[in-house]
Amino acid sequence: MFGFLCSRQLLPLKHRRTHLGFLQQNGFFIVKSFTSVGSLSESNEKRDEEKKHSFAVSYLINSCGLSTKSAILASQSHLVLFQSPERPDSVLNLFKENGFSNAQISKIVRMHPLILLSDPEKTLLPKIELLRSVGVSSSELITILSSNPFLFKINLKKRFIPSYDFIKSVLLVDEKVLTTLKRSPRAFLSNVTTTMAPNIALLRQLGAPPSTISFLVTNFPSEAFIKHTKFVEAVHQVREMGFDPMKTVFVLAIQVLLKMKKPKLESKLELYKRWGWSKDMALAAFKRSPNCMLSSEEKITKTMDFLVNKIGWPSANIARNPSVITLSLENKIIPRCSVVQILLAKGLVKNNLGVGTFLRPTERIFLEKFVIKFQDDVPELLNVYQGKMSSGCRISV
Repeated sequence: MFGFLCSRQLLPLKHRRTHLGFLQQNGFFIVKSFTSVGSLSESNEKRDEEKKHSFAVSYLINSCGLSTKSAILASQSHLVLFQSPERPDSVLNLFKENGFSNAQISKIVRMHPLILLSDPEKTLLPKIELLRSVGVSSSELITILSSNPFLFKINLKKRFIPSYDFIKSVLLVDEKVLTTLKRSPRAFLSNVTTTMAPNIALLRQLGAPPSTISFLVTNFPSEAFIKHTKFVEAVHQVREMGFDPMKTVFVLAIQVLLKMKKPKLESKLELYKRWGWSKDMALAAFKRSPNCMLSSEEKITKTMDFLVNKIGWPSANIARNPSVITLSLENKIIPRCSVVQILLAKGLVKNNLGVGTFLRPTERIFLEKFVIKFQDDVPELLNVYQGKMSSGCRISV
């Protein structure tokens, strides 16, 4: 024991962090020092990882067009580590061969860095080929995938194909399915059997016709794919308000409630009450045009102020035509009101002209009925409509 203590005291400082091995010869302990194999292994692994980080960061910057900050974040948080360019090069080449620009490729990698480690032939190409096979054009395909690269993660057999087939069973035609896909590609990341399927079953149970269900899926796929418990809650609220499941406005109201929390809806109703609407008027307006509740409070205030205070329209008139609140104030409401102001001042249209009569029609119909028709009498109408002149008039109702 004495020999061991003396030997340990005589060890140089540099050996204090080494492990000690002992051999017994002739009754004495002989000290044998050796460096830890584990320490060497950990040190080598650390150096290898640093090399991978350095190479990956350099590659992301030089080959993928990422900023230094984005490249560092990608290599750290997403563990996109590689020491050779073969696999990422093959991924980039696949994108280039299929028409993706450098900017689009950079966007894909920035959003989904792990895609660089994918197998191009087994993982990426089959998704591209499937989208083409169902009618997605090359330009549409590039737009969809560059904006939603997480679609590349979907399992074709377990997720994408079942979702596509179910949606087609609801919409019947590929064109509508493609519209749904283009409007909400991320919806296809959901499990159709636990989201959309029970939601559609509930609507059918309530008597909603295929046209109404098709309208929901095509125009609001994100809401159609939403968690079933949330969908049930929105349906319950809509039914309590008296909406008819047989009408399209029923699903319009559902999607509004799914986009808004109840306190926000109540806040909008209170705002309309400050403009003279009673609770019944506000509810009736919501039932006529549910989307009028989706406009921001600032948008509602500006539109109501213009129509009520500047144009002189009664607030009750707007409540009967609430869809006008969703229209662009600068691009539609003001130009059309400017034209009608002139026509009213010259007695060319009736004074009891309803606000919806000229704000709701399509561009072509408005031009035909209120501009072209009176161009001989008022040559400046088109210029007024295009904002090149001010009408300087006020509508009186």
